[in-house]
Amino acid sequence: VQLQASGGGLAQPGDSLRLSCIASGRTLSSYYMAWFRQAPGKEREFVAFITGNGDITRYEDSVTGRFTISRDSAKNTVYLEMNRLKPEDTGVYSCAASTAYSGSRVRGYAFWGQGTQVTVSS
Repeated sequence: VQLQASGGGLAQPGDSLRLSCIASGRTLSSYYMAWFRQAPGKEREFVAFITGNGDITRYEDSVTGRFTISRDSAKNTVYLEMNRLKPEDTGVYSCAASTAYSGSRVRGYAFWGQGTQVTVSS
């Protein structure tokens, strides 16, 4: 499966952005999907996860209540709705896919999109 993330940009604190991850080559419903982010000088970190049928989601503590991961099977797309953005949300956001449950483990995901930059600054 090939993944392409989009929707990043420059936002002010408190703003909202919606990231999209469009898949091609395979049906996304076959995959566990996740979003990760990497800030400058830091390791890639888990942001959110969703199961193949969308019935279970998990979030990193700092985004819980502000971010929502969802999927649209008809569009073969996974979304990350980001609300009340903070400067510490700045980073390159990448979507990832796995055929098995991998939760927050970076190494558990075999398929990655190219990433989209999110910058939160006043």
